[in-house]
Amino acid sequence: MFILAIDLSFMKLLRYVLFPFVPLYYLITWLRNRLYDLGWKTSESYNIPVICVGNLSVGGTGKTPTVEYLVQLLKTDYKVAILSRGYKRNTKGFVMADENASASSIGDEPFQYYRKFKDVTIAVDANRRNGIAKLIAEVKPDVIILDDAFQHRKVKAKLNVLLTAYDNLYCNDMVLPTGNLREPKSGAKRAHLIMVTKCPDAISEKEKNQIIKQLRPLEGQEVFFSSIAYSDVVFGVSKTKDIEELKKTPFTLVTGIANPKPLLRYLKNLGLQFDHLQFKDHHEFSDSDIKNLKSKSMIVTTEKDYVRLVGNFEDDSKLYYLPIQFKVDRAKQFEDQIKSFL
Repeated sequence: MFILAIDLSFMKLLRYVLFPFVPLYYLITWLRNRLYDLGWKTSESYNIPVICVGNLSVGGTGKTPTVEYLVQLLKTDYKVAILSRGYKRNTKGFVMADENASASSIGDEPFQYYRKFKDVTIAVDANRRNGIAKLIAEVKPDVIILDDAFQHRKVKAKLNVLLTAYDNLYCNDMVLPTGNLREPKSGAKRAHLIMVTKCPDAISEKEKNQIIKQLRPLEGQEVFFSSIAYSDVVFGVSKTKDIEELKKTPFTLVTGIANPKPLLRYLKNLGLQFDHLQFKDHHEFSDSDIKNLKSKSMIVTTEKDYVRLVGNFEDDSKLYYLPIQFKVDRAKQFEDQIKSFL
């Protein structure tokens, strides 16, 4: 934990040191977007609905639960496919998930989708145009959901859902390398819907209106708010535990996500006793990491981390994950908006 704290402090310092490069990064990304806006670089449209879920920042906005929410909304009435880049997978090109899929072969988030939605096609391809063409030719879906493709402007989605976290709004941030934005804030104009994620349950209408004023949406851009609710049960391979049982059992919390703060806050508010091993987002667990984790009496982790860890534990009573539920304020209006685009 001491080494990790040093690493995080060093990265924070490095970001400030690199501040002189912010204008250069801003100019490059702004110019790229401008070329697409003017039509000098082309975006491809499709005859079937393509929904893009993405953000302006480098992570931690809740793309995975948003995609899962959309899948649950649509899969009964539509043949749905999810296309992701498959970040940090050990394969190349277009790969469609099947019974041989793993977090290594398609990426942790796509594998999480595959485990959860057996009636949905899951595919990965860094070249989204190629991936969409393959899905249309081989699967013929009614709708394709693009996971994390807001900056992939070679594809023109029918619907862009832009996410921004409640405690880190894009309007209060700056571009890389000092800030967290992948492109200038002006990129938000491409969004059809804006979702403020990870809100407190008790957020007031007054605060929502204040946030909307900060975001300054364009005419026609509707802003929605969502929150995360945690399950009262943790799940293992063959066992479940009521979260109340964890009050009697100290455990190790393992996170490899961009922003573990809401989870930490939730568990601490329950009065649970745990130590926290924090890794960077999409961390590839090494042999030494696994050896260290196996020495722990009990581990609770996120669903995304669980799919990377579960195959390494012979004793399946040690490892559990805590699911989350995605809740949207004005859910009917949001769902009606999604369906109207289809």
